[in-house]
Amino acid sequence: MSKRLETVFAGVTFKNPVALASGTCGFGKEFNEYFDIQKLGGLCSKGLTLNPCPGNDGIRVWETPSGVMNSVGMENPGVRHFIECDLERMNSLDLVNIVNLGGHSEEDYLEGVALLNEHELDLLELNISCPNTKAGCMSFGIQTETARDIVRKVRAVCKHKLVVKLSPNAENITALARACEEEGADGLSLTNTYQALAIDLKKRRPVFQNVYAGLSGPAIKPISLRMVHQVAHTVSIPVMGIGGITTWRDAIEFIMAGAAVVQIGAASFMDPTAALDVIDGMERYLAENRITNISEIRGII
Repeated sequence: MSKRLETVFAGVTFKNPVALASGTCGFGKEFNEYFDIQKLGGLCSKGLTLNPCPGNDGIRVWETPSGVMNSVGMENPGVRHFIECDLERMNSLDLVNIVNLGGHSEEDYLEGVALLNEHELDLLELNISCPNTKAGCMSFGIQTETARDIVRKVRAVCKHKLVVKLSPNAENITALARACEEEGADGLSLTNTYQALAIDLKKRRPVFQNVYAGLSGPAIKPISLRMVHQVAHTVSIPVMGIGGITTWRDAIEFIMAGAAVVQIGAASFMDPTAALDVIDGMERYLAENRITNISEIRGII
C-alpha cells in the first residue's frame, strides 16, 4: 500500500484514514477472526464507563429501512477491567488505538480519565452523548455550555490527545464544536447516533424499553455529511466523520466535506470486511485521479 492514504490527525499518524467506530467492534478481537485488523488505520474501543455496565434490558437491536437502531445501553466491563485485560493488546497492534470513554456524571468522567492517564494510548475519544444523571438525564452533548463545562474539566486533567464525540441532537452543532475547541479539544468526531423511535404494531408499544433508541446506517449519511461539513469549516482542529459510511465513495465524500479520518460502524454488521473495501476503494480512487495524498482533497467542498 502506498502512502497516498497516510493521514496525520492531531499529531497522530494513521496509515490510512479509516477506523472502526466505537460500539461496533468490541475491542477488536472478534473482527480479527475475519481479517487482519492491522490493515485499518485505527480502532475505536467499545464505549467504556468508570464501572461495569450491564446495558439495557429488552430488545437492543432493531433493523430499519437503510439502517439499524440500537439501545445497548453502553454495556461494557468498565475502565479498570479494560486496562487489565484489553489495553495492552490494543496498544500492541499496528494501528491507532482510540479509547472511547463515557460517563453519567462529572465524577465518572474525571475518575475514568485519571485511570487512563496512567497508561499509553493514542487518542481518547470523549463521548458526551451520555445522559447526565444529575441534570435529569439530559445528554452532556445537547447544550453548548454543558458540553463546554465537561470538556473544560476533562481537559484540565487529561494527559492524552482529546477527541470529543458530538451528538447530532445538539441544539447548535457548530456552536458546540467551537466550545469544545475553545476548551482545548485536540479533535472532534461526529456524529453519534440519531434519536429515533420504533413501534411494535402487534404489541402496540415501543420496540425498546427506553422508548427511543439510536439510529445509524446509510439512512443518516446525508445529514451526518452536512454536519461534518458545517463543523469542519467552523473549527481549526481536525474532524473524524461518522454516520452511514458504507462504501469508499461515502468515505471520499466525507473527506471532501472536511473530515481527516472516517469511522465505519453499522456497515460492519452487514459485512465485517466493509472497512477493507473502503480502504481499497479510496486507494484506487486516488491512484486513478493522480492524487499524491488524500490531504489534497480534504475540505475542498
